[in-house]
Amino acid sequence: MKKTLILLVFVLSLTSCQSQEKKTEKASSKSKVSKTDAQWKTELTPEQYRVLRKKGTEASFSGEYWNHFEKGYYACAACNNPLFTSDAKFNSECGWPSFDQAIKGSVIYKDDSTFGMQRTEVMCANCSGHLGHIFDDGPAETTGKRFCTNSVSIRFIPKK
Repeated sequence: MKKTLILLVFVLSLTSCQSQEKKTEKASSKSKVSKTDAQWKTELTPEQYRVLRKKGTEASFSGEYWNHFEKGYYACAACNNPLFTSDAKFNSECGWPSFDQAIKGSVIYKDDSTFGMQRTEVMCANCSGHLGHIFDDGPAETTGKRFCTNSVSIRFIPKK
């Protein structure tokens, strides 16, 4: 009886996870930007292409926005999808722009085990461009999250 109950709970949890994944896929596929590799190469700078499309990383303390704190918001450099508000930005002293939260529904996450590390990749929900990674070492007084973002993958839009 106990084994049957455990099996039933396991099956129900799998079903619940699968239905949640389907909802996420549907939600993120309705406004997807779909371009060929050749189109991305013509629309992005070589550095933007390397980071956004090939999952590269810019050198720390080299990007335009690592120490930028004007009011406004940050959009995806590839598709202009709003990603982060300036109110979510903080100085993490890591050399990359850091945010404690993304605009709801603006990003998607993917497990990343490259280079022998276990991380979570953050991508634009609209065009799947690589933005950076998320870590659990952000400000404890807010979300505790740090969206470590490549400057070249975002564009600042000042508050009017």
